[in-house]
Amino acid sequence: MNRLLSLLFALVGTALLVGIAAAISYGNAAAVWLCSIGSVAFIGYGFALKAKLRRKRQETPTE
Repeated sequence: MNRLLSLLFALVGTALLVGIAAAISYGNAAAVWLCSIGSVAFIGYGFALKAKLRRKRQETPTE
């Protein structure tokens, strides 16, 4: 995964976690659930994409 894509995933993942904290402080249960589900899905997608790119890079022979 290149640096820009890694930075994007880190920033968006962090923003979702901050959203969870803000929703908790405002007492908005629906927003807590929404941000929690979005955070888990987004971070999970980032890990899956990283593994896919790693497998693709290992399969490609380098000369």
